[in-house]
Amino acid sequence: MRCNTLNLPESAKLFVGRLISRAGRSALLALLVLLATTAATATTKTVLFYGDSLTAGYGLDPDEGYPALIQKKIDAAGLPWRVVNAGLSGETTAGGLRRLDWILRQKIDVFVLELGGNDGLRGIAPDVTRENLQAMIDRIRAKYPDVTIVIAGMQIPTNMGPDFAEAFARIFPEVAEKNRAVLIPFLLEGVGGIPELNLPDGIHPTAEGHRIVAETVWRHLAPVLR
Repeated sequence: MRCNTLNLPESAKLFVGRLISRAGRSALLALLVLLATTAATATTKTVLFYGDSLTAGYGLDPDEGYPALIQKKIDAAGLPWRVVNAGLSGETTAGGLRRLDWILRQKIDVFVLELGGNDGLRGIAPDVTRENLQAMIDRIRAKYPDVTIVIAGMQIPTNMGPDFAEAFARIFPEVAEKNRAVLIPFLLEGVGGIPELNLPDGIHPTAEGHRIVAETVWRHLAPVLR
């Protein structure tokens, strides 16, 4: 019995060859795109906003909060940074310290620390707030020695007493100076205490208020990112 073999005509061989060639070029192109994407990801750095309801954008759509507005400014400036919003409504410095290790599992290049406001509103002793902020900074730098830390300063009304309000306000510049951190003197500059820029609770900024907060943050953050 004869064994039949498949004899392809030259046109069919040429067609198959072209398919293989095209597949090879497609695979090569896909590999190049993958390599380029990986390289871009590797060069993109992370700025993390770690805070309370002010950072979480309480009462607003996520795109209206100041961290999202900072990302838009970064993109418009063509800078290789991505924003991570780790704000949690109701967070205190003690709570921030407890969940910090989980946050530090991702690589962070700039750490914006916006905590303490709820401590002040709850009448927590300023020394306790200071200790918690310092403990967080120590832990952040132990994990990422080259990280840049930005501290968002806060102020509280004097209904807790002028001495308490003054001691509270001093925490942030003093902690920033001690740790050579970048200081945003007052996060709510031009917003705090202005009814039309805050929600009915008088504490959380409106969308317009967040736009002003973003401008305040950007003045101090932009030089760090460039």
